[in-house]
Amino acid sequence: MPQPQTRSPEPGGQLDWWATAPAAPPTSPPAPPPAPVPAPTPPAPTAPSAGADPGTGLSDDASTEVYRSVQNSLAFQRIRHSYRSFVFPVSGVFLAWYLLYVAAQAAAPGLMRAPVAGPVNVAWLLGLLQFATTFLLTWLYARNARTQRDRAALSLRWDTQDQLR
Repeated sequence: MPQPQTRSPEPGGQLDWWATAPAAPPTSPPAPPPAPVPAPTPPAPTAPSAGADPGTGLSDDASTEVYRSVQNSLAFQRIRHSYRSFVFPVSGVFLAWYLLYVAAQAAAPGLMRAPVAGPVNVAWLLGLLQFATTFLLTWLYARNARTQRDRAALSLRWDTQDQLR
């Protein structure tokens, strides 16, 4: 083990900083423990204003009923169906594509090592296609949301806000 260096290196020299001894901690008398601070008293509870929501002026039951009626509405069901009919199949296809890539790595390493162009082999190509697929699916999701759901959801939101006023 190198000896600890106690002086600055000469010009062009090297300081072995990992071999220097750690500086001794300053010796001072221990500080007395801090005095206990009393816990703050919680504010006195105020009586609720007969279950009214301060933002809308509606009672909790009335606002709950508004949201339940929106959830049961045909417009909300259509938005939800449109979302699910896109997301679930696309997620399944992407998961299958990813698992196929992992299975090919494990089951057919010789095929995955096969050169495609120069130093790029099948494994590299499929790995890069995973990234390309991710970006493609993100773009498709945004386009689907914009064309299929956003206007209907915004309209439903405004109707709900009007009911809550």
